Amino acid sequence: MKALRFHAARDLRLEEIDDPAEPGPDQVVIRNRFCGICGTDLHEYTYGPIFIPKEIQNASGGGVPQVLGHEFGGVVTKVGRDVRHVKPGDRVAVMPHIMPRSGDYYADRAMFQMSENLSIAGLSWIGGGMAEAALLNGYNVEKMPDDLSDEDAALVEPTAVAVRAVDKSGLRAGDSVLITGAGPIGLLTLFAARAAGAAQLFISDVNDTRLAIARRLMPEAITLNPRTDDVAARVRAATEGGVGCDVAIECVGNGAALNACVDAVRKRGVVVQLGIHPGEAAVDWFTVTFKDMEIRGSWCYDTFDWPRVMRLIASGRIPAGRIVTRTVPLSSAVAEGFDALLDPAGSHLKILIDLTA
Repeated sequence: MKALRFHAARDLRLEEIDDPAEPGPDQVVIRNRFCGICGTDLHEYTYGPIFIPKEIQNASGGGVPQVLGHEFGGVVTKVGRDVRHVKPGDRVAVMPHIMPRSGDYYADRAMFQMSENLSIAGLSWIGGGMAEAALLNGYNVEKMPDDLSDEDAALVEPTAVAVRAVDKSGLRAGDSVLITGAGPIGLLTLFAARAAGAAQLFISDVNDTRLAIARRLMPEAITLNPRTDDVAARVRAATEGGVGCDVAIECVGNGAALNACVDAVRKRGVVVQLGIHPGEAAVDWFTVTFKDMEIRGSWCYDTFDWPRVMRLIASGRIPAGRIVTRTVPLSSAVAEGFDALLDPAGSHLKILIDLTA
């Protein structure tokens, strides 16, 4: 089968590799349909290996050369004898975390995504979404509702990231929220905040093209560019009593964006750090203390969230498909997908790879 594999930074190769092995008792094989290109994939392509093991791991099979892609779905083709929740022909969305189910401190407490032994399909597992098929554990696949499209299956994972961040914020109906970063995760977080009941929405980014997309997707949101706007001052001026927003969620992984959140949130407000910082970031800790505020991290998602997230997408409460700006075949995914997303002058937001094109 054809697969896009990471060999080194700026070295992705479309190769012919072996089909997936026969599934074990609790495993499945799926024919992949669509796979999203994530910011993590872009980081691996540009600077990797980061999360990708440098050598093949015996336990997971992951490592260089690594099939990329952890935002994906497809159709079940084979199931092991112990798999009961899906059958061949079922359309599924993939929850890509591979981790112990017991015998691990976090696994024993059902906090699977926190396991020290976590692997991720498309980063540190034998397969991934940027191939024609994948071998997965039964718990990695969730049957999709009939009213979700094949494209939607590739958007469940990033949407789950956004929903988890809003959950961590404690946002309540009627609250005001600032999102820093108008990339795919930022816009999905904006949708998730609105779905949770946020009544006043702000989003900031240094890219005017992305802010224009944000205005088109959510006209009621106030868009801000920190290059021309004092983000915190604008948020305070627009909120009740001039005190700032109730919640701010940082979706960039940038120190300036984090400090804008700290500045913009009201006293006893909450900042959620969702974006992954490439290094240390200085924070105005006097302001954190003086405001009696909270800063909370948000890592991935609860692994049981897929049915809930799929309902949010299917209902239209989170119109995840609207962030997709291009679909490309696997044969041109590097030039028309990865390189297009890295182009500073580019206009694309989320690009999906069509594995059957």
